[in-house]
Amino acid sequence: MAKHTLERILQSQGFGTRKWCTKLVEEGEVSINGEVVTDTRLYLETNGLVFSVYGEEWLFREHLYIALNKPADYECSRKPSHHPGVLSLLPEPFALRDVQPVGRLDHDTTGLLLMSDDGSFIHAQSSPKRHVPKVYVATTQDPVTPELVTQLLKGVKLHDEPAPLAAILCNKLDSHRLEIVLEQGKYHQVKRMLAAAENHCTALCRTQIGQLQLKDLNLAEGEWRYLNSAELELLAPISA
Repeated sequence: MAKHTLERILQSQGFGTRKWCTKLVEEGEVSINGEVVTDTRLYLETNGLVFSVYGEEWLFREHLYIALNKPADYECSRKPSHHPGVLSLLPEPFALRDVQPVGRLDHDTTGLLLMSDDGSFIHAQSSPKRHVPKVYVATTQDPVTPELVTQLLKGVKLHDEPAPLAAILCNKLDSHRLEIVLEQGKYHQVKRMLAAAENHCTALCRTQIGQLQLKDLNLAEGEWRYLNSAELELLAPISA
């Protein structure tokens, strides 16, 4: 079982520099089991540790694994340029822990976005070599025809891509919506594939990564939550 000093625990959880965390403790802003703790050098077992900072309760987590239902007009960037960043939807300490999006969704694309501070997890979910399927629902400008579905399954040629890109699965949902499953994760891939097939994507939502489905997470747009162990099992394993 790992033990660390309280100041280092707070620093690891994103509450600031070691100096600032020392100040938090010394000023009585940290409590454990309802008791204020002012000893910065107190050694504590981190497994299952619950503590409060400024009256807000936190559970010690070695790494963060988060699902966010991304709204439109947010950028998947730590340094957004034209819209707010998705990190602004999360608690402030997460940014100091270097939490980052697993892959990217365009600013106008909504839906399931994973976020973590675990580099191995991020690589496992985003590496093209892992072939993690991602499911999208696209709304089209022109009607969805059988020919369009066939073309997307067969493959379309995109500019700067050496070979045609094809959907793993593609289904018509209604007159102007289709569900498309991809593994490659190329830049603007769904939109570019629809454009290459002489249609246009007017809205896009990612509904699933691996076997993890957005509908099972019960998240409204803009909401997030920690992934539990069963949900993590639905994603690509870190080691394979």
